[in-house]
Amino acid sequence: MPGSFFKFTERNTNFKTEVLSGSATFLTMAYIIFVNPGILSAAGVPFEGAVTATAIGAALMCLAMGLIANRPLALASGMGINAVLAFSVIGFHQANVPWQVGMSVIFIEGLLILLLVVTGFREAVMNAIPLNLKRAIGVGIGLFITLIGLNEGGIIRPAPITLVALGDFSKAYVWVALAGFFSTAFFMALKVKGDILWGILVSTAAAFLLGVTALPHSFVAMPRFDTFFAPFQTVNGSLALTQALAPGLLFAIFALMLTDFFDTMGTVVAVGEQAGFVNKDGTVQDIKKILVVDSAAAAVGGLFGASSITTYVESAAGVAEGGRTGLSAVVTGLFFALCAFFAPVIQMVGGGHRLPNAEQYTLLVKGGFTAPPDVIPPGVGDFFVYPITAGALIIVGSLMMKTVREIDWDSFDEALPAFLTMIGIPLTYNISYGIGFGFISFVVVKLAKRKFSQIHPLMYLVSAAFLASFILGAK
Repeated sequence: MPGSFFKFTERNTNFKTEVLSGSATFLTMAYIIFVNPGILSAAGVPFEGAVTATAIGAALMCLAMGLIANRPLALASGMGINAVLAFSVIGFHQANVPWQVGMSVIFIEGLLILLLVVTGFREAVMNAIPLNLKRAIGVGIGLFITLIGLNEGGIIRPAPITLVALGDFSKAYVWVALAGFFSTAFFMALKVKGDILWGILVSTAAAFLLGVTALPHSFVAMPRFDTFFAPFQTVNGSLALTQALAPGLLFAIFALMLTDFFDTMGTVVAVGEQAGFVNKDGTVQDIKKILVVDSAAAAVGGLFGASSITTYVESAAGVAEGGRTGLSAVVTGLFFALCAFFAPVIQMVGGGHRLPNAEQYTLLVKGGFTAPPDVIPPGVGDFFVYPITAGALIIVGSLMMKTVREIDWDSFDEALPAFLTMIGIPLTYNISYGIGFGFISFVVVKLAKRKFSQIHPLMYLVSAAFLASFILGAK
């Protein structure tokens, strides 16, 4: 009986409530089905394969969380780290490394994190990090996601002196992004369930009206498994997994491991407090089971070609509907599994809009590229914007800003590290770099003020690791 397995009575819930909870969670995070393939395809990952990997990866790990940890926590490819993988590790259309090698980096770092969970180290570090830094990490990731959304929607553009400037509002795709943003804000103000998903549907309609997208030839298709087992695919004559161990990518493995290591903390604590499985001292009940599933999900994401899979803060939507058990996560996972059969529709919504060559060249020149007008710069013909889902990214980023008010801004030695963390993440376009800025500055400032007792021994270790990564990764 599901009631006894999921402990309905002990947690004061029932089957109907859990099903509604899982449905609400899916509606609030379904945007990832459209957004993740779009981001990954910008780095050369096959779009249809990325859809299948995103859907099945999320489904599998939601089922694992529900059946193993029995908590209403849903998982899917993580926003933020997918952008880091696509734009920093792999690069636009495999400018740096083949996408299979990039997925191998995710696979390796996921296995390393799982090892740290099994040994108890990840849990120990979670408990050692100061609360203000935990809050700042979430805020910084929110700013990072917002920056990605503004850029992908064409609302901002590169500029040589000011770094960024206002986008060209004469372009149709910019208005598609704005339609998605304002409609989502409208639905959120009215507290409509699945507000982000409804906003994506509105921006899709705007894209049709403005000629930015067109109907697919079919609406249903069999799943494509092109990206599955990417680390074990042969690329350029050798196994992708072995290429990921090259000296130049070891830093990427370490940096992404740090990012994955810390990304889950704020989510589990925030959702756990709402669901009632966080103790008064801040520790999380069943934390080891939760972290085992979350860590294994990162490796599964790399194995399937979906980028790192992680626990989603949108799980709070299901908790708000009364979800208290793993059945909520199981229901969310079943919905994700169905999405694997709708790749054509998903590509219509999440696929990129290719910019004309002339417009791409103009953007490059404004961004600081210099060349004679008759010289076609590298990459022209490969530049895309993703306006339909851009508004969703901006909104998701704004939702992650809530904890900024809980940071102790009156204490300099707490405020400065938090501030450096928040601005470091978006301005370096890398989550782990921002976290490193915060950790190192926290230790330095606390030492300067002789507050030795406030520095957990593990903070020295992690800060030293970040410092080493910055030095070794310097070019």
